[in-house]
Amino acid sequence: MKKAQISLEFMLIFGILLILLAYSINNITFSQKSQSNELLRVQVSLEAKSLANSISNTISQVYAQGPGSKATSYITLRYLRDENYLKKSFNLSGSPEIFITYLNGTYVGIVDTANNSLVTSGAGKNTFWSQSLYRTDLTGSAGFTPSGTAIYNGNIVNGILIANPAQLPTTLVIIVEWIPGNGNTWVLDMTAGELRITIDPGG
Repeated sequence: MKKAQISLEFMLIFGILLILLAYSINNITFSQKSQSNELLRVQVSLEAKSLANSISNTISQVYAQGPGSKATSYITLRYLRDENYLKKSFNLSGSPEIFITYLNGTYVGIVDTANNSLVTSGAGKNTFWSQSLYRTDLTGSAGFTPSGTAIYNGNIVNGILIANPAQLPTTLVIIVEWIPGNGNTWVLDMTAGELRITIDPGG
């Protein structure tokens, strides 16, 4: 009788362990709509927001210091460089792309080749904004090089389109300068791992 009771308890515990193991494996594989998939979305979103913050904060620092000033910041990228993470966390059907533009602050969008609309709120949010002291609209500027376009509020806007996120450096160097008369320019050099920005308030 005791042997049968021990066997029954063992089978019950073993069954519970199997259920827990299956649940853990489901989480680790980032299956669609799983808890881990939601966690991955949060991590990707936080990194996109951090990138937007780094750019806007560096621009704000230069703007506050005045003409001729220069500032450099660094950001480590992990999730934004991984196409699988981007596809799974934002349920993209096309090839993942990163889009960066500027309107009174930096926008970092996670789009794809099938849909390049920037959504800043709601369930479909895929774009993250960080305010800057430098109040200007560069979404129609030709100074973004290399240039790309996306759709924002029904309008086509210019920006930096990163068609292959895997090419992003692990550490991105953000260099901002205020050069009077030079205009507003943004140049992303993948080889050097640098995003070089010049601002020209009033220029």
